[in-house]
Amino acid sequence: MEKDDAHLPRVVGMIDETMDATGTVAGAAWRLTPPGRGLDANVIALPAGDEIARHDGPDLDVLILGLDGAGTLETAGDDIALTPGILVWLPPRSQRRFIAGPQGLRYFSVHRRKGGLTIGTAPPATQGEGTSARS
Repeated sequence: MEKDDAHLPRVVGMIDETMDATGTVAGAAWRLTPPGRGLDANVIALPAGDEIARHDGPDLDVLILGLDGAGTLETAGDDIALTPGILVWLPPRSQRRFIAGPQGLRYFSVHRRKGGLTIGTAPPATQGEGTSARS
């Protein structure tokens, strides 16, 4: 009987592969890529002092896990210190701004896969929307 590889668990990466000793990588240092998946997952790297500008998140839940360095997650409520090991839930459409500290910041982000692009009339853009793939 032939196995269907799409339904078999597999290793998709190693956390060391997302490390950047020079601190020059900014943005998605790693992405989950198998086709047919229901999740999107990324390792986001921000060099020291870099940021992801304030924006309203997508219409889905996002889970963030601090990996390395430190930074601040500014929200519409209290700011959250991002450190290795912290686990933060971002509710749908919640306001957020990520700011890397002096050592930079690396975090793992996971959420339900966003729908693909469709042909049709795009809704009007709202303030804070951008083209960044970062959560």
